[in-house]
Amino acid sequence: MNELDRGATDSKALLLSATTLTGDEVRNRYGEKLGHVKDFVLDMDNGRIRYVVMSFGGFLGMGDRLFAVPWSALDLDAENQCFLLDVGIERLKAAPGFDKDNWPDMADEQWAGKIRYHFRRLKDGSRSAL
Repeated sequence: MNELDRGATDSKALLLSATTLTGDEVRNRYGEKLGHVKDFVLDMDNGRIRYVVMSFGGFLGMGDRLFAVPWSALDLDAENQCFLLDVGIERLKAAPGFDKDNWPDMADEQWAGKIRYHFRRLKDGSRSAL
């Protein structure tokens, strides 16, 4: 993808289409590849992205485990065309995941609380332990 596909990068808001971001890698700050963006979950009450659904593991798309990562837990690295998530592979493996045929009820507040806690940012702005 070239810079024109990603959207303009000036002092105004960065607006990108979901299809532009689908398939982007998710990495941690150590450069480890954690997975790929598969989908986005929108909160229809406020028109915002609630979760990025990312895939992890598997081979050639088979056996992938899916994770709903809160939008607030990710940073866009436009230069490297990826998202950054401050978790290590072992912490990601321990996150509540699901398979493509059995999605959780993402509107369930108990489930959402577990997800927010797992991928939380700490008070100093850093994220949960890698």
